[in-house]
Amino acid sequence: MTKTLKMFGLAHCSTCQKAQAELEAHGWNVAFRDVQKEPLSQAERQSLADDFSDKIINRASLTWRGMSEDQRAADPVTMMGEKPSVMKRPAIVAGDLRLLGWTANVKRALDVPA
Repeated sequence: MTKTLKMFGLAHCSTCQKAQAELEAHGWNVAFRDVQKEPLSQAERQSLADDFSDKIINRASLTWRGMSEDQRAADPVTMMGEKPSVMKRPAIVAGDLRLLGWTANVKRALDVPA
């Protein structure tokens, strides 16, 4: 049985690269989407915001720190549309699982040694 998941992130993000390599090494077929090169539609951004609430926004990122107060006040869907790199990553959709980041808990949920 093939394990397949979707991963949203940035190709140059070292965390996304590490997550994809570890997942593939543990039998996952990863459909990776670089949200900067292939922007998410309004519906896709809304779906991620619905799944993760405002946690989908990476408030520790350089992108966030460079944003004005007005930009930071926008809703997550608008923010990700204007600045895709503000999205916390990777965002992983595996069947009914919705996972954010590459933490020990995320790894355990996907049967990857933490």
